[in-house]
This record gives sequence, C-alpha cells and structure tokens, in this order.
Amino acid sequence: MDNVRSVSQGSPLPRLEQQMLWQYVLQVPRAWLIAHDTDPLAPAAAAEFLKLQARRLAGTPMAYILGQREFMGHEFQVSPAVLIPRPETELLVETGLGYLKGRVAPRVLDLGTGSGAIAISVALGCPEATVVATDFSPDALAVAGANAQRLDARVEFLCGSWYHALSDHKGFDLIVSNPPYIAAGDSHLQEGDVRFEPASALTDGEDGLAALRSIIQGASQWLKPQGALYMEHGWDQAQAVRHLLEQAGFTRLVSLPDLAGIDRVTGGIYN
Repeated sequence: MDNVRSVSQGSPLPRLEQQMLWQYVLQVPRAWLIAHDTDPLAPAAAAEFLKLQARRLAGTPMAYILGQREFMGHEFQVSPAVLIPRPETELLVETGLGYLKGRVAPRVLDLGTGSGAIAISVALGCPEATVVATDFSPDALAVAGANAQRLDARVEFLCGSWYHALSDHKGFDLIVSNPPYIAAGDSHLQEGDVRFEPASALTDGEDGLAALRSIIQGASQWLKPQGALYMEHGWDQAQAVRHLLEQAGFTRLVSLPDLAGIDRVTGGIYN
C-alpha cells in the first residue's frame, strides 16, 4: 500500500509544498507527518494529493489550494474572489495601528477590503476602534465577513466602490487602503500567483495611479480634522503618491519601506 514517502518520491514540487499539501489532505500537523510518512495511506488520500499537486504544477497559488493564508499572526480564508494577503501589506496595518495608539474610540475605514485582512487585523489590534470596510465585490465581502466572524473581529462591511459604499459614516480618524496599483499592460500581471488573482484587485486598468488618486481626492470628505490616510502602492510610486497627497492638502507626508527596503506605504495628515 502507498504511503506519504512513496507517493512523494519523484514529485516535482519543492519538499515544503509537498508537506503543505499532505498536511492539508491528511489534516495533520507537520510533526505528525514527518513521524508517520511510511504509514499505510488510503488510496483516496493519495489520489487527492496527486490532484492538488496537478493544480499547483499548473500554477494555482498554494493559498487558493489550501484556502487560507497567514497574515499578522492570524489565518485568513481566501478564495479566487480575493487578493492573497502578502507580508508587505502588514506594514500598512502596523502603520495604522501606530497612528491609532492612544486615541480614544477611533474610527477607521478600510477601502477595498478583499479578504478583510487589513480591516480585521486593525480591529483585533485596536479593539476599541470602530472599523468600517468597503468592497465593490459581494463575493469578496462574503469571504471578509466569514473571516471576521471566525476571528471574532468587529468590522462593519459595506458593498460599493470606494467611498460610494458610505452614507452617514463620516468622521474617520484613519483611512487605510491597499488598492489596485499595477498599470494596465504591466508584465507582472502575467507572472506567478497574480495570474490567478482577481484582476480588479491588481490593476486599475489605467496608469496604476487611478485608484490611489480617487482615494486621495475623496478622503477629505470623510476624515476628521487631523485625520490620517495611509495607502500601499507599487515599488516606484511613492513620489507620485506624495505629490497627489500634497495637492489634496495633506501634510506630514511619509513613505515607509517594507522589509525589502522598498517604499511600500505612503500617507499623511489632512489639515
């Protein structure tokens, strides 16, 4: 009878990805898998592994195969309806939480929430905050809502494009967003995991600054005096985003580098 070791022999997948798939198929921790890799294996389990392996070899992201991705120390459910949370986006959450520190009952808005990773992480990191999150995709909001319920995070989700989802929700202390910022036609859209992610979460279909521009230009209507706006953006967009913020009346502008040293988050304070 087959076992994990025999089925894995000759697999073209990296060993770590093999282990992740086996943990998913067998619903066991890594330590158990290592200790029991020669135990007899049910034919259905071997068949399931080979099916998932084929999906991975075809390019499907591991996060979509496993249905989850870790972000800010929490496991978030993901599906092809949402962008896969990435480590560099944790900088946006950390920046927002740093701004909220010491504020009494702050109000926070997350625009284009996707899986809800940003909004939920802010809500968990600052339980006294009122967090509102918007997305134009009902499918994405279903994923976000399920994540909030599972992680016991208080977030109000609204359906609509950017600020159009809001009605009487003015007076935010902080707005955060990881909008689509890849320019249409950029070769990166045809590479790696992004080939499988929703295009509307990756590109604005224009110059890569259209969504960022809309968010910046509309922010003053929804922020409190001295409220802050912080956004994730592309590797080469920090200067352009600072210029847009300055034109819109923001001061104390900052661009913050991710772990790779690339300016990834830019924002400022609205006077």
